[in-house]
Amino acid sequence: MDSQAAQTAPQTAFLQGTARHVAFDWGGVFTVGTFDGRSTARLAERLGLDVAAVRESYFRHVRHLEVGAWSLAHFWAVLAGETGAARADPAFGYADFEALYLGSVLNNEPMYALLSRLPQTVRVGLLSNNYPVVSDHLRGVAAFARLHNPVFSNEIGVKKPDPASFAALEAAMGVPAHQVAFVDDVQENIVAAEQAGFRGLLYDHTRHEDFEWRLSAWLSQG
Repeated sequence: MDSQAAQTAPQTAFLQGTARHVAFDWGGVFTVGTFDGRSTARLAERLGLDVAAVRESYFRHVRHLEVGAWSLAHFWAVLAGETGAARADPAFGYADFEALYLGSVLNNEPMYALLSRLPQTVRVGLLSNNYPVVSDHLRGVAAFARLHNPVFSNEIGVKKPDPASFAALEAAMGVPAHQVAFVDDVQENIVAAEQAGFRGLLYDHTRHEDFEWRLSAWLSQG
């Protein structure tokens, strides 16, 4: 099932009174595809750069963003210097890059619809390998007011699948890990979550309806 079809699929009912909770990843779960892939493709197209060269530089340095060691402005300065972006369009500066970067988010609307239907008795968390500026932007998303103490790697200095990231999630959720299902689109992170005591639920946006049934089954057993 593709994303558009999932929006018209029968919606799963989520029961009240559960003692179980859920936490989500962001990229690949609340977005369609990867944010990194989309942003690098858009940057290469905008400046007429080789996308492979952009991605080589981007992925070589992006960990510095993910653990909060670099600001987004510093990341852009390095990326622009290595890829020739500064020469391709001298007028394209950091402000333009930030706007393009934030504009590269492609929402997975069925997941946002699911978020709005979860009972208030369900505590909803977030653990995301994320970046400065992007994490601030996400905190301002109206739908994410539903989240309980979201955890971003750039703010805690450690990223998934490091066990410390899942310890931070458990602390932020305020309930034992075994009462929380963790949803991610990367199998390595699911394994790490289960090793930390969470119930792992692997997500694929093309099979969203199936995911809703699995999440509903988990929550209803509480």
